[in-house]
Parts: sequence; structure tokens; C-alpha cells
Amino acid sequence: MNIFTTRSVITITCHKRITPFLEQEVKELGFVIEDRFVTGVHISGTVSDCIRLNLNLRCASQVLYSLKQFKASESNSIYNNLVQYPWENILPDDGYFSITSNVSNETINNNLYANLRVKDAIVDRMREKTGKRPSSGSELNGIVFNLFWKNDYAEIFIDTSGNSLARHGYRKIPGLAPMLEALASATIYATRWDRVSPFVNPMCGSGTLAIEAALIATNRRPGLFRTKYAFMHLRGYEDEVYLKEDALLEEQIREIPGLRIIATDYSERAIENAKKNATAAGVAKLIEFKVCEFADTEVPQNVPGVMFVNPEYGERLGQVQELETTYKRIGDFMKQRCRGYYGYVFTGNLELAKKTGLKASRRIEFYTSTIDCRLLEYELYAGSRKDKGV
Repeated sequence: MNIFTTRSVITITCHKRITPFLEQEVKELGFVIEDRFVTGVHISGTVSDCIRLNLNLRCASQVLYSLKQFKASESNSIYNNLVQYPWENILPDDGYFSITSNVSNETINNNLYANLRVKDAIVDRMREKTGKRPSSGSELNGIVFNLFWKNDYAEIFIDTSGNSLARHGYRKIPGLAPMLEALASATIYATRWDRVSPFVNPMCGSGTLAIEAALIATNRRPGLFRTKYAFMHLRGYEDEVYLKEDALLEEQIREIPGLRIIATDYSERAIENAKKNATAAGVAKLIEFKVCEFADTEVPQNVPGVMFVNPEYGERLGQVQELETTYKRIGDFMKQRCRGYYGYVFTGNLELAKKTGLKASRRIEFYTSTIDCRLLEYELYAGSRKDKGV
């Protein structure tokens, strides 16, 4: 079987609550969604298709190509099924591989033991068929196999990504509380931004939201910032497909005349770091950075646009009390300066969000780390139409 031309189930994973936006991306690439679940989608394709997905997806975490599904009541079943698989067709004789897993089976209480059984099966098969023992370890710098095992159902995949796609690779200085790049992309997809009108981002921190907005508007894909993927180590891999897809990344970049992305922060250090990250992403010239209080951020007038702010949520009582004033000022800023815009507040504290004095027209659910968050949308009417209060 040539995995680069043989179709199988491809599972694309993402962080919780990002699935709708991942699904949108996958469809835009021309693939058909066969099934969706809480943290991803299923499609059909080849490992060559996985190459394209890896280079283009903003919201994904891993792209997994299914090799085998089987019944496994306990760990010996894992070994017995996998020792029969022709790993010599996938793994080079002198190859290096790693095992990751998602396991929920009452017969074991440690994923590492399941990983060990997979490793043993691969090593024993390779030693029998080639007379050589491949190397293995925890570092994801070679071929990566992923085991999904729940109750008595098991499935083994090639993880064609390796290190997570959720980090896009340009951010060199993350800042104090950075938003994951995949999450930033998903939240922007969730807005009503048309990718040509102004995108205003006060409290920009390390610049992730503004940078992702610039990347999305100009169709710059994450593959532009990454050159190492797990699929590159597979037996039979040739650069041709990858180089073709990589060249397309450059060709599909578009210019947006008059695009204004404005990012501000009161911290000079934050703006300095954001500029460095934007330079690494190739979009520094597309973003207007400025050191100022958020309330002094320029909002282009007489045009529709989006204002997106990601304020602190507050973890201690004193912080929450101080932030109440900040959220009230955010509400005043939206009412007074952002008429005609859609305003967005991303927060993990809905009680604080009430202090804006505005009623959200939409509440879109997200997670950041383990925090239950909402992207709150406010329709900020212009002209004679009144702002809607709480």
C-alpha cells in the first residue's frame, strides 16, 4: 500500500469549540466533511492530501491518517494486532519514531504503558522483517504514530503533523498571557469582519490577534512559517508534492489596497514585541502599531469595521474590582468611538462583561486553556439609531 496515493480516513483535530471554524477551513480547501465531533472532523484522503492540509489550516492541531481499526480489550490485544502490521512499508530501516496516544481503557491507568506496547509491536515487526531496530523516543522530530483506544475500540494513525499546528510558528515572543494562534484565528473567523474594512485591536499584547487578522486578510497560510512536519520522514516521501503545495502558498497571497489593521497597547515592551512577531510573520508593514491607552486608539470613522479587544479576566478579587472600571471604560469606548462598527470582547468573565453597559447580540463559546470563554458581539449602531443598553 502506498499511503501517499491510497485513500483512508483522515481525522483533523482541534481545540474544543473550534470545530465549526476548522470545518469551514476544510471545506474551503475543497474537502468533503464526512463527520464532525467535539474536537475535530473526519474526511477521506491520502497522505498527499494531508500535506496540503498541514500547510493550509489555521485552526487545526493534528492531521491524522488512519492505518488500522481493531478491537482491543487489553494491552496484549494492542500488541498482537499491531505486530502484524507491515510497518516496514512506512518506516525507513534507520527511521526514528514516537508514539502519542489518547487512551480510556479500564485495564490500564497510564497512557505511557499503551505507548510502550505500540512501540514494542513496531520494533519487533521491523526487527523481524529488516533485521534492524528503529530508534524511538518522546521527541516529535521523526515519524509520529498516534493510538486512539477507548474501551475495546482501537485505531492507529500516522500523525502527519508532529508538533501541533495550533502554534503557527511566527511568534518568537509570546508575552504574558498569549492567545493560542489557532484560537485567535477561530475567533476572527467568528466575527463579521469582511477582511477589507478596518480591524482595530486595542490591548493587543504580543500582537497575535492583529497578526492573525493580517494573515487571514492577505491569505498568508501557516505553512509559510514552518518547514518541518512528521510526514517528511515517512518511507516513500518525496519533496515534489510538498514543494508544489509550498509554492502555492506564495502564489495565493493577495494584497488588500487600503487595508487598515490598528493595534495598540499601553506597554512599550508589548508593542516592541508585537512588532517583532509581526516582522517574523511578514505582516509588519500591514499593521499600524501605537503605544497608547486603549481609549485613545484610533478608530477610522465613516466606514464599517471591527473593534476586537481581549482584556484581562481577573483571577483574584482585587483584580476583578480593578477590572470592573476597565470593562466600563471599554463599553464607553465602544459607544462613543466605535459607532457603525461591530465590537467584540473576548473574555472568560461574564460578570465583568456586564460592566460594559452593553447587551451582546451574539455570545460565541470558546475555551482558552481550561477557561470557559465567550466572544461577545456588540452591534454599535451609527447615525440616529440608539445604542442598545443592558
